[in-house]
Amino acid sequence: MTRKYFGTDGIRGTVGQAPITPDFVMHLAHAVGRVLRQSEKNPVVLIGKDTRISGYMLESALESGFNSAGVDVVLLGPVPTPAVAYLTRAQRASLGVVISASHNPYEDNGIKFFSAKGAKLSDAWEKSVEALVDEPPVWVTSSELGKAKRLDDAAGRYIEFCKSTFSTDFTLKGMKIVVDAAHGAAYQIAPKVFHELGADVIAIGCSPDGLNINKGVGATHPEALVEAVKAHQAHYGIALDGDADRLQFVDHTGRLYNGDELLYLMVTDRLARDEVVPGVVGTLMTNMAVELAFKKKKIEFIRSKVGDRYVLEALQEKSWLLGGEGSGHLLALDKHTTGDGLISALQVLQACVATGKTMSELLSDVVLFPQVLINVRLSKDQLWQDNPLLAKALTEVQAELADTGRVLIRASGTEPLVRVMVEAREADMAHRCAEKLAATLR
Repeated sequence: MTRKYFGTDGIRGTVGQAPITPDFVMHLAHAVGRVLRQSEKNPVVLIGKDTRISGYMLESALESGFNSAGVDVVLLGPVPTPAVAYLTRAQRASLGVVISASHNPYEDNGIKFFSAKGAKLSDAWEKSVEALVDEPPVWVTSSELGKAKRLDDAAGRYIEFCKSTFSTDFTLKGMKIVVDAAHGAAYQIAPKVFHELGADVIAIGCSPDGLNINKGVGATHPEALVEAVKAHQAHYGIALDGDADRLQFVDHTGRLYNGDELLYLMVTDRLARDEVVPGVVGTLMTNMAVELAFKKKKIEFIRSKVGDRYVLEALQEKSWLLGGEGSGHLLALDKHTTGDGLISALQVLQACVATGKTMSELLSDVVLFPQVLINVRLSKDQLWQDNPLLAKALTEVQAELADTGRVLIRASGTEPLVRVMVEAREADMAHRCAEKLAATLR
């Protein structure tokens, strides 16, 4: 059975168009509530959201759907996605729900879920929910209806949790940091976390109006962060996306560091503290230079499918702790059960404080290979996998790259696109090979 509604990160789409409509979301919550009640007598669900204007509407629909199935709801208000994961676990709730479309524009929104342990739920769980979504609702009696309340100081509890992951041996005093929350879920939380650890904080992207999330700021538009770091002569800049589960990092020169580099820095920091790092998980998109750098340190490196849920699955399978994506989704499972932009940023800053070194010094062993990504929009009925011209071009490109580069061609999980990625030691070769493959697809 293939999933009808769930994608790689919950259910996402344009507000007002199926499936992101109030009626569907209410039926979705009702179905989830029925699944919960199959194994639990009095389930409780936490609901958090980002700053999109549509969050009010979808929050009400979720609340009604859960209550109608006999499930109690605790409303958290605007908090980051990883805050919902943490609070679900801390409050011993049955499930955590996030209303967010992450880095997408405000016109989009989505619903994703966390288990009682604060982890992403399995494909099997999602299929069990989908099996009930399209069935007629089974309303509970009036005496069994669920109730709703708000959790006081959800943001404050999460701030303290984030701070607890930063060693008490260190402080951020004397450090000027630009914090960009993308006008998103961490707009109140992120500046406070770094300020309370001692930093002088300059906040940008922290004035949401319901319509400006991710607009020209945040992890998907790091140019705003780069400009602010230079203008304020800051030591570092940290940009989060709309739901604050990923980050971008900038040093005092305005140089931008991606998730692959930050993951390598987190690993080498553990090694410098004599911690054992048996292996690391990246994705099919992780830069080849990082993989080779791990091999030099005799650290096993494996690649999962693209998506932080698949990184997490691989880490759990191997019983490892560290993994991530170049997009800035980073996992440190001894700190949190899911990717967390704030906690990842604190891990990076802790390495800088502990060594007294700059980012470029800490990453001197890694020189990223040029990586060219071209998105090709195709018609829905176009079977690109069976294209003989593409197969021929791919064979030729792989022969040219040999062991100095690699190719990845994959369909997008969220848009009608095929993504062509070519990585090589030389930028000209990467561009030439990528354009050849993209032209063949077109």
